[in-house]
Amino acid sequence: MYINVFYAFVATFVTWAVTALGSATVLFFKNTNEGVLNKMLGFSSGVMIAASFWSLINPAIEKSANKYYAVINTTAGIIFGMVLMLVADSVVKTINNKCLIKFNDKKLIMLVLSITIHNIPEGLAVGVAFGACKSSGDLSVFIPAMIVAIGIAIQNFPEGAAVSLPLLNYGLSKKKSFFVGQLSAIVEPIFGVIGAILVVYVNKILPFCLSIAAGCMIYVVVDELVPSAKEGDAKGPTISFIIGFIIMMILDVTL
Repeated sequence: MYINVFYAFVATFVTWAVTALGSATVLFFKNTNEGVLNKMLGFSSGVMIAASFWSLINPAIEKSANKYYAVINTTAGIIFGMVLMLVADSVVKTINNKCLIKFNDKKLIMLVLSITIHNIPEGLAVGVAFGACKSSGDLSVFIPAMIVAIGIAIQNFPEGAAVSLPLLNYGLSKKKSFFVGQLSAIVEPIFGVIGAILVVYVNKILPFCLSIAAGCMIYVVVDELVPSAKEGDAKGPTISFIIGFIIMMILDVTL
């Protein structure tokens, strides 16, 4: 059981590290190619939608006692995940509305807090996926959970850049912009471990937890990633979405 929690921590540490890598672009560039970032968002959207079904929803259905429980668990879980993200968005909106117009330390703190709240469900999604795996020293057991982590990690790179680069334009130094950008995902390892522990020790709610994670991921893709990816680039992100979906589908089915 402890190995599930350990791998959940390692995976979410990597998702944080990818955010830090994306934030590091501010150290070398004042801006980045929007087309490339949009295609990355499209690709990661396809990856996350594929992972939501094959690595989260499908296992939730299989682990339910019967088809009726499967319907109840997955439907309730997905809705709960959506509600969780709606609440998070509402909190973020409230925080942003209270920010000062002039960029200063108070606004900086509120900005970091709002981004941090947004990343909590992503950490939980990875943690739940790893907690659902059968405990084993064989790393191949954790491949479905790794696919979930890969999907979130890919979208974390442009997300890190999207946070740090505007901060530079607000007047922060490159080092401070990088620090704030990478800090936005530091909660992912923390909540990844919490999610894994929850599933490992409360196995009866596993299908429900898997579905919650799927609901969170689907919400993030539809509400944030796809609209952002389509800004200024009509076809590139769509093609990238399909490519990402196919690649993750193949990995999920064959591994």
